Order: sequence, then C-alpha cells, then structure tokens
Amino acid sequence: MPNAEVPDPAGLDPAVPDPAALLAAVREAVWRRRPTDGREARSRHRILVALGRLPRPFDQERDRTHVTGSSLIIGPRGVLLHRHKRLGIWLQPGGHLEPGETPWDAAIREAVEETGLEVEWAAFGAGPPEGGIPPLAHVDVHDGGRGHTHLDLRYRLAVRGPDKPAPPAGESQDVRWFAWPDAREIADPGLAGFLRAYAPPG
Repeated sequence: MPNAEVPDPAGLDPAVPDPAALLAAVREAVWRRRPTDGREARSRHRILVALGRLPRPFDQERDRTHVTGSSLIIGPRGVLLHRHKRLGIWLQPGGHLEPGETPWDAAIREAVEETGLEVEWAAFGAGPPEGGIPPLAHVDVHDGGRGHTHLDLRYRLAVRGPDKPAPPAGESQDVRWFAWPDAREIADPGLAGFLRAYAPPG
C-alpha cells in the first residue's frame, strides 16, 4: 500500500457505511491495479494522491474532484456505449456516487439507468465476487465538465437477458452496440485505453 496518510474517518461522508473501510478498500484496489498504458498509470497515481488528501472523495458536493463509477458492458455483439447528452460523445455508462454508495454499486446502477438492461459482473455471473468487491478493470482521471475532475473507477459488466437497449425517459436515447474496432475508432482517449485492455484477440 502507498504511504499516503488516510484522512480522518470522522471527515468522511457519514452516509457511507463504514467510510474508513470503504476508503481503504478503494485505495487498495487502485494500488493493485496494473495500468495498461501511460495514461492509466498517470491516472492511477493521481487517484492515489487524491484519495490521500480529499476529506470526502466519494461526495461530489464536497469537492470538485471526486470519485465516479463506470462500466464497460460487453457481449457477443461487442461493446455497449451511449452518447452523453451534455458532452455529445460516446462513452461507457457511469456517473456520480449517491450517498452511501460504493463505486462498484454506482457503476451497476448507472448501467441499468442509462441502458435499461439487466447487467451482471462479467467475470463472475449474477452473484457478487468473493469478498463482495469486484476487481477494477481500469481507472481514468478526466474533466467531468463544469469545473469537475472525475476520478473514474471502472468495472466490467455483461448483459443478463435481452440485449436490446431500452433507456428510460430522461436518459440519452442514443445507446447502441459497437463492434470493437468501431468502438475504438470513436472513443475518447480515456475510453480508448479501456477498450484496448479488453478487446478480444484479432
């Protein structure tokens, strides 16, 4: 583990169950993450530094720099992406954490909300992985717009059941499956590294 000082648990979001344990689990997961390229290596470092200094890293209201959770939804048809309503670019589902939520819970919730599909952990099926914490699939630090910096923790999900997107009203209706080469072609730099890490051979 890095030697950065862990913030006082009393300063963490009281809505998060056992916030000190959550912070420790997230820092450990980020520390163990093996970057796929230079961008992810830099992002990993920035996230570890931020987790060591931010009093409430999971609270978007406390600081403009905060943790978000997102997911790469994969399946036989390729990769599922949606066109972000505000940014106008194709991204993986994801977003801010709600009070009391972990990054991996946020990743699943956002995936369901933004695609209308039932999802599960890609590597483990419907049940939770051992220990209840899924492995990190990628990390990225990027501009979240409106002066925010997102410390994005990313996970892999698969669709359980029908794979036709059905986003609810209020969400972007532009959700579709992309073949891996097509997804890489339209991806922003942060997503491109995520895609390269999990693209099937050939």
